[in-house]
Amino acid sequence: MTATTHESLFPAVPDSADAVLEGLDPEQRAVATALRGPVCVLAGAGTGKTRAITHRIAYGVRAGMLQPASVLAVTFTARAAGEMRGRLRQLGAGGVQARTFHSAALRQLQYFWPRAIGGEMPRLLERKVQLVAEAGARSRIRLDRNELRDVTGEIEWCKVTQTVPEDYPAVAAKTGRDVPRDPAEIARIYTTYEQLKRDRGVIDFEDVLLLTVGVLQDRPDVADTVRSQYQHFVVDEYQDVSPLQQRLLELWLGGRDDLCVVGDASQTIYSFTGATPDFLLGFRARYPSATVVKLVRDYRSTPQVVGLANGLLAQARGQAAAHRLELVSQRESGPEPAYAEYADEPAEAEGAARRIRQLIDSGVRPSEIAVLYRINAQSEVYEQALADAGVPYQLRGAERFFERPEVREAGLLLRGAARASADPEDTATVPEQVRAVLSSRGWASEPPAGSGAVRDRWESLAALVRLSEDFAAARADATLGDFVAELDERANAQHAPTVEGVTLASLHAAKGLEWDAVFVVGLTEGTLPITFAKTDEQIEEERRLLYVGVTRARLHLGLSWALSRSPGGRGGRRPSRFLDGLRPGSAPRGARGAGGGAGGVERGSGGRRKRGPVLCRVCGRTLSDAGEIKLMRCEDCPSDLDEALYDRLRVWRTAQAKALGQPAYCVFTDKTLLAIAEVRPEGAAELSSIPGVGARKLDRFGPDVLALCAGLEPGGEDGAEDGPDDGPDDGPEDGAEEGFADGPEEGSAEDLKSSAEEADK
Repeated sequence: MTATTHESLFPAVPDSADAVLEGLDPEQRAVATALRGPVCVLAGAGTGKTRAITHRIAYGVRAGMLQPASVLAVTFTARAAGEMRGRLRQLGAGGVQARTFHSAALRQLQYFWPRAIGGEMPRLLERKVQLVAEAGARSRIRLDRNELRDVTGEIEWCKVTQTVPEDYPAVAAKTGRDVPRDPAEIARIYTTYEQLKRDRGVIDFEDVLLLTVGVLQDRPDVADTVRSQYQHFVVDEYQDVSPLQQRLLELWLGGRDDLCVVGDASQTIYSFTGATPDFLLGFRARYPSATVVKLVRDYRSTPQVVGLANGLLAQARGQAAAHRLELVSQRESGPEPAYAEYADEPAEAEGAARRIRQLIDSGVRPSEIAVLYRINAQSEVYEQALADAGVPYQLRGAERFFERPEVREAGLLLRGAARASADPEDTATVPEQVRAVLSSRGWASEPPAGSGAVRDRWESLAALVRLSEDFAAARADATLGDFVAELDERANAQHAPTVEGVTLASLHAAKGLEWDAVFVVGLTEGTLPITFAKTDEQIEEERRLLYVGVTRARLHLGLSWALSRSPGGRGGRRPSRFLDGLRPGSAPRGARGAGGGAGGVERGSGGRRKRGPVLCRVCGRTLSDAGEIKLMRCEDCPSDLDEALYDRLRVWRTAQAKALGQPAYCVFTDKTLLAIAEVRPEGAAELSSIPGVGARKLDRFGPDVLALCAGLEPGGEDGAEDGPDDGPDDGPEDGAEEGFADGPEEGSAEDLKSSAEEADK
């Protein structure tokens, strides 16, 4: 576990330019010292890209090769921009502008509006949903809540891809957009929305970029002023730029090539917003003289986590996959990723909460643990499970730390206390003063019981207390006034202190973050990949989303899924296809059965096989119990059962046994049927590898079983009249029928269908 130290929170400023380069690996150093000309950094997850580019800027500033005010570093979130400003300040390169595209454009637009356009700049519309709803009503198109959100997203996509309303239907068809309404209707709403904005004198966030582009294109004097200010550009997360952002960047550059871009095509997860990795992947074509540096040394994750991440991308397809980076872990070995299957979602949440409780009890801080899911609606069951387990948590994407009422109030109180604490006789330390001030507002040495608003308030204040302790440990001579100044710097940079609670976040919101322990939950078909991902490109983006989630983990990684939504439902769900070939006992999708199956050996057909030790196909343990040997896994290892196939096999076996006049187990035992429904063999060699399927049974029943596994009707009942096979692997094992013979077999497939439909509502 990599615990945060006082030194890492408040490091000493390097005393020289060369000192800035200390501790960088050869590739990071190559980035830091490449200060001229176009530079492209292809940086895998956990390889220290932010470290490399901040040290590049700081080295250039400290060496006198870059003027701080001439550098514009652009990223995609206010949090990332704040983190970059904080790191540059710690490296002695304060004064460098680090902003989002929108923030940088808005500042320029506000400054140049009187000169370029005249009059007062329109008010910025912070939320466009209400105006889109009004535009829909005026267009006589009723939108429900989900459609309203999706149509708003389509309008945003149109604007960042520079698509005007009249062109939208054709562009949507050409690009294969999964449109929420008829394209002509969306175009009408889009047209009305733009008219409403003009009538009311407001602009939206996309207009900020569009108007800035327009001003820079139409007013050479304004463009020259901007270019004289900024001579050097750094763009982080370059795989996420939209065509509109790329156009703005080109106008800032004005034909120059002092540009450094950083990105990873395998982390492109925002294409629905217009983001595209094309500009990153085509950088060398646009700048043939560019320096390209690949960062593949992963300092974040263990070899086990990195191995799983590499395995995910090894199965990927498309342009981004062709440029994937093979990560190499630089950490010591750690635990294997843990896979868990549960009957239903509440059981999955309880299992995750139980494991989290164990990690906390073993010394892992709650703030170093995260639960990641595909959509925000999945969070509720985990909030409840963690609260029941007495585990504090925080929702990622909720209110910003420095905007919380208790934090704003604490800041005012601490500022007042700092002004009043000028008494030289006062020997109280900074943490003691902070604790004294905040104790009047709800902080105590022990947290309140339970969860809710009181606990959330305490967590915020406790984060400030911990920050004061770290601050004082790093700067022994600091005063309360110094600490208040540090809080102001952090608030301006949105560099929040750590709140001590387990993070609950969507996979999209987790981008750019990391934890010691990560639980990626809800990994079923229909959730990841999400149901509406239809095209190959959309499916691959879902795979990259899981890759981003996996690579957030430093040490512990859990992946889980539930077979049904609610308790009591028959499990009709399947684990995500992205885990095929990675989780123990599974084969890569599309490769199952090739060459006799993964790790299988093809032998001649003469004579009975001699079996060696049978290993659990999930955990690899040697099996000795007859029932486990039939299943080819331990009883308590996760199952990959295809319930529908198992029901079809049981119905088929009943008919076969009736024709034979023999007990059902003389055809195949329940354990053998379970093994078949879990393995889902695609060929005779794979079917014959299942214990309980002898050579004669393979000949007699193999075609029917393989047909059922392929979703086809059996070809007939040939051979049924020959009588049951009397080989040694045909009788029932001890306890083979226990728990499986209750109730009728007929009709169970229909029951499965109805319960699966109910579970997915």
